Amino acid sequence: MTSKDQRGIYIHIPFCARKCVYCDFLSAPQPDAAQAAYFDALIREIRLTAREAADDGPFATVFFGGGTPGLVPAGQIARVLTELKADFDIRSDAEITLETNPGLMDAAKLAAWRAAGVNRLSMGAQSFDDGELKLLGRIHTARQIREGFALARAAGFDNINIDLMEALPGQSQEDLQRSLEALAALSPEHVSVYSLILEEGTTLEKHLDDFPPLPDEDTERAMYWQSVRFLESHGYRQYEISNFAKPGRACLHNVSYWERREYLGLGLGASSLRHETRFTNTSVFSEYLKLETLSDIRRDVTHLTRRDAQAEFFYLGLRKKEGVLLEDFRDAFGVSAQEVYGKVLAEHEKDGTLKCRDGRVCLTERGLDVSNYILCDFLP
Repeated sequence: MTSKDQRGIYIHIPFCARKCVYCDFLSAPQPDAAQAAYFDALIREIRLTAREAADDGPFATVFFGGGTPGLVPAGQIARVLTELKADFDIRSDAEITLETNPGLMDAAKLAAWRAAGVNRLSMGAQSFDDGELKLLGRIHTARQIREGFALARAAGFDNINIDLMEALPGQSQEDLQRSLEALAALSPEHVSVYSLILEEGTTLEKHLDDFPPLPDEDTERAMYWQSVRFLESHGYRQYEISNFAKPGRACLHNVSYWERREYLGLGLGASSLRHETRFTNTSVFSEYLKLETLSDIRRDVTHLTRRDAQAEFFYLGLRKKEGVLLEDFRDAFGVSAQEVYGKVLAEHEKDGTLKCRDGRVCLTERGLDVSNYILCDFLP
């Protein structure tokens, strides 16, 4: 598959059964009628976008994110995929991912997803401890994670991701270890591990005193490296700051983001990158339902400058464990990275947070601990 073939389509499903205490995503519970109206609007957007992007493609990935796409009727997922395949050039071997909550999985729904063309699942487990799950506001139990995973395997899914969170309120490294071991016992193809972030406006942030204390920064970093070492010892290769995969099972859709491939974002609040232009759909549900033309919902249209694109090359690419290839920078921009970022590269190589070797630049282990600060140094 060439890089040109790695375009992706992201579909945002902004519905969930219940808002988790840490979540600031664009999602909320909605009645059935509102969900049905949303999918009608989504189909209109797909058709309108296909006319605008008639020459785009082929598309190598489709990703249903949310929210909780696994919550909606499976027939709606099938309807969207049928429309996408009719209107866009979707590769026959495309990676098609659907995010779901373990508590929403049953044999009938899994079979319907498979029949519709979904070939990769992402399960939002977050923890294998029932107390932690309850504290987070998750709707499932540890037992349901195991049962859902077994059902997915029985339905023929051989490419499954499990999301795990660390640095939870009151969590110890021993607690995290038990979740890691429970995850490894399932042996998914892919694992995403994220530290809990205290987002403004969330229930957790507003009522922090009502929760057990969050681990301090040193403990959070210790947990991160605990997860890295554990997963690497169990056959998972870290290929991005928070993502681990068995050989050949990296998430192609997410890799395309980090490599700045073009993608279309469809649905409420979804973002796109097309022809060096970034744009985002409205995040107002009532506005989205009324869409008749793409201009009705397009917001924050930004035409990237050459400098913007160069910054994104490093800001996104350095998230990958292998870093960025300097030759790719020259090919893309006709100038060496040293000419543009020589000072930044030299400073971070000197302080041991970046390493330059064999024509590549990547974060060191020390750099991974302060990655946000380093990546920001490449922004205009």
